Amino acid sequence: MTVQSTPAHRGIFHGWFVVAGAFAVTLVGFGCAYTFSAFLKPLQLEFGASRGSVSLVFSLAGFLYFGLGIVSGPLADRFGSRVLAVTGMLLIGFGLVAAGFARNLVEVYLAYGLGVGVGVGCAYVPAIGAVQRWFVRRRGFASGLAVSGIGVGTLAMPPLATLLIEMLGWRGAYIALGLLAAAIGGGLALLIENDPNRRGLGPDGDPPLVTGSSRADGASVAEAVRSRNFIALYVACLICSFGVFVPFVHLVPYAGDHGVAPAAAVLLLGVIGIGSTAGRFLLGGLADRMGRTSALLLMFAGMAAALAIWAVSAHAWQLAVFAFVYGVFYGGWVAVLPAVVMDYFGGRNVSGIIGILYTSVAFGTLIGPSAAGFVYDVNHSYTLPILISAATNIVAALIVVATLARTETRSVTSATC
Repeated sequence: MTVQSTPAHRGIFHGWFVVAGAFAVTLVGFGCAYTFSAFLKPLQLEFGASRGSVSLVFSLAGFLYFGLGIVSGPLADRFGSRVLAVTGMLLIGFGLVAAGFARNLVEVYLAYGLGVGVGVGCAYVPAIGAVQRWFVRRRGFASGLAVSGIGVGTLAMPPLATLLIEMLGWRGAYIALGLLAAAIGGGLALLIENDPNRRGLGPDGDPPLVTGSSRADGASVAEAVRSRNFIALYVACLICSFGVFVPFVHLVPYAGDHGVAPAAAVLLLGVIGIGSTAGRFLLGGLADRMGRTSALLLMFAGMAAALAIWAVSAHAWQLAVFAFVYGVFYGGWVAVLPAVVMDYFGGRNVSGIIGILYTSVAFGTLIGPSAAGFVYDVNHSYTLPILISAATNIVAALIVVATLARTETRSVTSATC
């Protein structure tokens, strides 16, 4: 593959602005979604509902925002990521505001579940897919930086939601969060762009390609989904995702059940956010050096070990240790996974392929948190759901060892240059 002889782009590479837009989308989108744990008990009291039935609100939203990537990803590949990201942020805002006016739990399902679920589903995969096209050598780091918004949002948004609930009640808090999501998230999503060639740039700020582009190289969607690597990724993510999001819904009520004060309990989500941010920064860059498939194995094993800590934790400091360690490996998993997809399948249909892969996470998210809540309703203990969550990550790690770890990862784009 040949390149132009013009010098590489100088100054701030525009790809970092795309990363900034994706960072804002993940911060606002997932930050608002992960405030749900702060609303769980107020919603229980308001509507006289069980913990399992209220948890289903989050599970429905999670199913939609991962499952809809199968639609939003290909649309982003064809029409561009910006319009989908902006639309998604506006839908999140609308859903949260509508939840503030809900008169019963079914209306919360519709407003929060559909609004936040569809909104994040529209925005997340297109934003992360766009980032992959702007980088090759630093793809793991850039991807980690983009999705570190999830960690920052998990750190900042639940305490903000708790403060807003104390000041405005849960209804007013939802309305305030909705307006914030639409204004800030929608505005910054305008920074997202699909293709560096349209700005006369190549990936990483190198000279632009004369023949082809970062979007032109790589497998078709049909070729990708039939491949051994994709099937292994899909099964591993499907199995692990049954447990991945259980802490985001149930850690705060678990802490409350063990005598931790509500204000301190909600801060545990912030600790997950701190660990998640560290994991996305540090492990995303580490993955570029150690191999991104090997790093993916490390993330599954790390999440399993962290969940084992949770199973034996009863005091605030123990839960804080769990939250930080879990956040590190969860954040690394989210950062590395899109980069692994780009390594295997190239950039031509990366958003569409990521979107299809994330349907695996959607099914696990739909079942895992709500099932954990219903198990708690039966035996008033989280021990069994936590142990199952740890086991699912162990199984996912074994799948990586048996299949993906035997395949040498490489960037399709760099291999053809």
